[in-house]
Order: sequence, then C-alpha cells, then structure tokens
Amino acid sequence: MRVLAYELRRLRGLRSTWLLLAAVLLCDAVVAAVLAGQAPPGPLGGPAGVRLLTAAVPLIPLPFAALGAGVLGALSYGHEVRHPGLAASLVAYGRRVRLLLAKLLVVGPVAALLALATLLVDLAAVHLALPDGVTVAARTDPGALSGGASAALGAVGLGGPAGLPGLFAPLAPAIGHGVPAALLAFVLLTVVAAWTGVLTASLTRSAAAGVLLLCALPPLLESGVALLLRRTGRPWPTRAAELLPFQSGVEWAYGWVYGGTREAAAGGAALTDPALLAAVAAPAGALLLAALLVQARRRAL
Repeated sequence: MRVLAYELRRLRGLRSTWLLLAAVLLCDAVVAAVLAGQAPPGPLGGPAGVRLLTAAVPLIPLPFAALGAGVLGALSYGHEVRHPGLAASLVAYGRRVRLLLAKLLVVGPVAALLALATLLVDLAAVHLALPDGVTVAARTDPGALSGGASAALGAVGLGGPAGLPGLFAPLAPAIGHGVPAALLAFVLLTVVAAWTGVLTASLTRSAAAGVLLLCALPPLLESGVALLLRRTGRPWPTRAAELLPFQSGVEWAYGWVYGGTREAAAGGAALTDPALLAAVAAPAGALLLAALLVQARRRAL
C-alpha cells in the first residue's frame, strides 16, 4: 500500500501529467469535431460513429487517448529512472518489482478514466460539429440501437432515443448497434497502451524509446493477429476491422494475408474471438515477463 501511495503522489505531483491529460482531451475533441464536420450527408452508422467518438485517424497507429495513456506510462517510468525516489529500489529486486507493479496498477485506472473522459468530450464535440444533412441512425431508427440500449429504453416505455429529453441527444452515436462493445474495447485498449508504455520504458530505461516501441507495436501486432486468424481459418472480426486497435496498416494486411479487400475479409466473428484475444494478450504478457527478467539482472530500475 505504501508503494501505491508513493506512486499515486508522484504521478499526481508531476506537472507533465496534467499537461499531457489536458493536451489529449483538447486534441481528441478537435480531431473528433473536424472528422464530424467532414461526415458525408445521410445516416451515420455505428462504425462511422465509433471512429468519430474515438477520434481514430489512419495516420496514427493508436487513437489519441491510447497514445496519450502510453506516453503517460512511459513518462511515469522514465521519471523514476531520472529521479529515483526510493533508495531501496536501487538494490532489492523485490522492491523494484513491487514498484513496477504499482506503476501498472496506478496508470491503468488513470488510463481508463482518460478514455471515458475523451468519450464524453467527443460526444459533445461530434454533436455540435455534425452537419445538418447528417442524421444519427440510432436516433431515428430503433432497429439501429444496440440490444442493451433498446431494452433500457423499452423498460421506461420509450421506443427509441427520439423520446428522450434534448439533453440526452449527444448520446445517440454511443448507443448504436455494436457501438457499446466497440467503445469498451477502446477503453481496454487505452489501458493496455498505458501498461505497454510502462513496460517498454522499463525495458529501455528511456521514456522516448518506450514511446517509439509503443507506436511500432500496433502494425506488427496487426500482421501477427491476421496471420494467426488466417491459420486458424477465422475471418478478421468485423468490429476489430471497423475500429481498433490497428488503424495504420489494415488495408495492407488484408491485401497480402487474405488476398482480397477489407470488406471481403471481414466476417461475423466476435471481438471476443479466443484467437484474437490470445494474440492481443500475448505481447502484453511477454513484455511483463521480459521486464521481470531484465529487472533480475539489473542493480537499478
């Protein structure tokens, strides 16, 4: 508990923490508003709404919230290397491992809160920036609602979000079919990115190198997942193809792994496909194991 309290005080006391969080929220809102302003006229479906709410752009390997969380994790470890606050951590392996785990336990919830905050900010930004000719499908078509949202509205005697007060109008893009599951995957991705930032920085003892490794992992992981799914005979899960976490090279991966287009390769597999979950979890587990082994051979963080 003392190590957790120490890490929480350190993270909270750094000015860079608050500046980074504010920058992520601002950039996320601006990008979401710009993307929403460029939406073509017509109904806005679930996949397009998810991309707006997460401010996912193809030129960046991760959404802004996940990238910011990864940078926060890398800075957390990098600052510890530059300015060690626990003298005993320079000697005892057990204490260094506890400090590493404390960083993961503290950065994880902060990343989840950051992801939720960006979703709330993006909901408002998208609602204000959508052109007049764009209609949210979940707001006008009850059949476009997710199962949970439809059941919740039905329990209060409403057939769709149109019957809700105007205050709840910005929530319409978040309750489309399949959108809540995709947004949950976005929150989990942000947490994993924060953990990855801590672990890559612990391996390199450099925040900058840790961030570079974090940015390089999504394209590599994308290709590995595609190959694994291909070998097991499963198509790429539709929700993963629509959104996360592999924005940078998905078209290329579909082209050479599947020999077809993204639309032809995307199938009805679930985002919780065991092969996909194993492929995504394996790198994080491998990084943690490598970090523990490296710490055993070091005399300092």
